[in-house]
Amino acid sequence: MTGTHHPTGRRSRGPGRVLGLLLALVTMIGVTSTAALAAPAHQGPARLSLAASPMDTVAAMQPSWNMGNTLDAIPDETSWGNPAATKALFDTIKSQGFRSVRIPVTWTDHQSSSAPYTIDATWMNRVKRVVDWALADGLYVVLNVHHDSWQWIATMPTDHDGVLARFKATWTQIAARFKDSPRSLLLESNNEPQFNNTTDAQGIQYNDELNTAFHSVVRQSGGNNATRLLVLPTLHTNSGQAFLDALAANMKSFNDSNLVVTVHYYGYYPFSVNVAGGTQFDATSQKDMTDHFARIRATFTSKGIPVYNGEYGLLAYPDSNHPSRIERGEALKFFEQFGYEARTARVTTALWDPGTFAFLNRTTLQWSDPALFAAIRSSWTARSGTASSDRVFLAKSSAITARTLTLNPNGRTFQGLWQGSTRLAQGKDYTVSGNQLTLTAAALTRLAGNRAYGTNATIEARYSGGLPWQIYVTTYDRPVLSDATGSTSGLTIPTQYRGDQLATMEGTYADGSNAGPVNWSPYQEFNVSFSPDYSGNGLLLTSDFLNALRDNTQATLVFHFWSGATVTYHVTKNAGSVTGTVV
Repeated sequence: MTGTHHPTGRRSRGPGRVLGLLLALVTMIGVTSTAALAAPAHQGPARLSLAASPMDTVAAMQPSWNMGNTLDAIPDETSWGNPAATKALFDTIKSQGFRSVRIPVTWTDHQSSSAPYTIDATWMNRVKRVVDWALADGLYVVLNVHHDSWQWIATMPTDHDGVLARFKATWTQIAARFKDSPRSLLLESNNEPQFNNTTDAQGIQYNDELNTAFHSVVRQSGGNNATRLLVLPTLHTNSGQAFLDALAANMKSFNDSNLVVTVHYYGYYPFSVNVAGGTQFDATSQKDMTDHFARIRATFTSKGIPVYNGEYGLLAYPDSNHPSRIERGEALKFFEQFGYEARTARVTTALWDPGTFAFLNRTTLQWSDPALFAAIRSSWTARSGTASSDRVFLAKSSAITARTLTLNPNGRTFQGLWQGSTRLAQGKDYTVSGNQLTLTAAALTRLAGNRAYGTNATIEARYSGGLPWQIYVTTYDRPVLSDATGSTSGLTIPTQYRGDQLATMEGTYADGSNAGPVNWSPYQEFNVSFSPDYSGNGLLLTSDFLNALRDNTQATLVFHFWSGATVTYHVTKNAGSVTGTVV
């Protein structure tokens, strides 16, 4: 992942990342694509046979994990909130079923900025020690040049010779230090290549030049580097067809079979960050994913060229430091289909893990959300059935009636509903017609109990394989917002959520134009323009949103909740003051 990481734990993109994603959205090229092979049942130490084909070797690396925001942190290993890496960390990763790790490294702050661009010996020794720990655990390792991509490599259009010289010097030193490491170490040219103020065609040329330099420097360094697998990125690690074709042509010119393609995938951008109404893993998001895999399969893996998805996930999920942008069930559907598409495309995948606030807590060595990780782990080898939603909302102010969900078996057979160890009775508690699952009013009345706001009961749909699908029976009433005053530094609206959850917010002016920093959609970005505070009974309109409003012009906000309820609210900015009123 490109960009800096703020101490608050939020992921953010570096220069060019957001612009590139928006341009990809507008042009419908998409972001990037990835996939994964089924993890073999045997979980013993990884062994790389010299006779193994590159495809077989990369397949043996599935699944993979990123030690993100550690050696790539700026300026030092612990600057972004994670503790220093330890041998115990890799022991944990191996015990959890991972076969390989990607170790992103940013070299900039540990290297002279002028010739001969010497890398600090202490830093090189630290990187070597961490790599050796992972190798000692029998893990394959991918080592790269990471945030250097936007720190100085991106200036290549205006400092061509200087950047090329520094890039070659960097890889000359890395290659020399690791030339005798086992071939279970792979070297990756450059993370998310990007170049300032260039067209895609120009960027492709610069990327080709760097990949060529990387290939030449490493191969000429001798030792195991003569035949080591080398990982080459597309421009931006994007899987648009033009980028894939350009890399394929570049690789062909090397006449070298020990090469691996790398791309990244963070999903359809509006869904990945919850902007522009992208609240669901819907048909558009699903097609974005399947199209990416189809292109990768057609261009590379069907021709025996291995592809390593160096990063995958959702750009804004999970994040325990902030309210969840993405509804849990929708995120689970994303990861479930990703695993399936990955296996089909025969591409090895590396989960991007920024550390303590997301997946693996690097201090406790425990998963921050064990159920989420269990779903991801299951996706490596099997499909799981899902449903159109993981919630059934029951309005407390209304009589309970039957509710229907659509089952998505994903090749499995629906087995029934359970509440804990108790099986619900088909015909009495629910009925099934095709893929339509209907919970009866009587069953929902029993499950809702005293109808306190929030989740009253959890049931699960079980299928013939994979993980069961959790369904939360939830009591709510339409949320109640109150008038508020504040400043452009932030406006907190008193809010009674009454069991509901916020999905998105749209903002418009009376003339129909969009209100907020996102001017290409009325639906603003979750946690950037607005953010719920469930425990504090508040709803924050951020300074980013308020400062983007027109002065003395009323904006109409519509808050959309997961129950389907909406609440309309007016906001007016007058210089530095802000007034909010209920409609």
